[in-house]
Amino acid sequence: MTTILLISCIGMIAGSFILLGLTPAEFTAGVFGKLTDRPKSLRDEVGEFTRRKKQSYLRREIAEVQSILQVTGRTARFPMLCAISLLCFAVGTSIAVILSNFFLVPVMAVGCMFLPFWWIKLTASHFKKDIAGELETALSIITTAYLRNEDILTAVEENIAYLNPPVLSVFKGFVSRVRLVDPDITTALYDLKSKIENAVYAQWCDALIACQHDRSLKKTLIPIVSKLSDMRVVNGELENMVFEPRKEFIIMQILVIGNIPLMYFLNQDWYHTLMHTPLGQIIQTICAAVIFISTAFVIKLTQPIEYRR
Repeated sequence: MTTILLISCIGMIAGSFILLGLTPAEFTAGVFGKLTDRPKSLRDEVGEFTRRKKQSYLRREIAEVQSILQVTGRTARFPMLCAISLLCFAVGTSIAVILSNFFLVPVMAVGCMFLPFWWIKLTASHFKKDIAGELETALSIITTAYLRNEDILTAVEENIAYLNPPVLSVFKGFVSRVRLVDPDITTALYDLKSKIENAVYAQWCDALIACQHDRSLKKTLIPIVSKLSDMRVVNGELENMVFEPRKEFIIMQILVIGNIPLMYFLNQDWYHTLMHTPLGQIIQTICAAVIFISTAFVIKLTQPIEYRR
């Protein structure tokens, strides 16, 4: 009976979208826009600016994810991320309804809604690591060519075919700007510096800008590029150290969730008490809440440490 009601609810929602002519993207944009752009009083704005009053958890998560997407060049994916978040909200609610545990409905709905945002935070470090790897190759070959011809534009054009995204688009934009828009190399290098957020890359761009006034400084480029290799090795070691607690936490979560079907085979009376009595359903709700809250804390506390010196 519960399954039939759930299917009917899904049909009603789909019919509402069709009748109102709404798309999932428009609906999610309106919902998350209402949550994040809600007008605030002057006292609240001053409190948030002076950090005396924290933003709500949802607003902080959305702002953090938006900054991550902006840094990694995936800003256009935010509406799709919001749509997936609302889909997870509906899936979490459906799971609780199918289990006939109405205490679990708000916990599963809210917890599953944050899963896509947590996934973006987890993959941000891997995306930055891929960018650092591409930068290491790109800066090495461009620097070698620049030391030979002392012309950064020619050095980039000679090696543009060997570059890979997302670094490729950055240097293509640099060449197009100099050739078609503004021939000022120094201004173009300042613009190039702002395209990628990386401390060594910024230092390399500053050294190139200095070389436009004194070409004898080009010898400083090689030690800067070598820093990328050293940082990659050290960051790899730090990443392994930081991710070890996260792996143990995932194993513990699997054990906690896996105990429920295991209990069905070991003792069906205990399983019935856990799944079909109010006390057992409250215990399920508490366990689910602890899992979601601890997941948020673990993701925050085990963010990779980036070695920058």
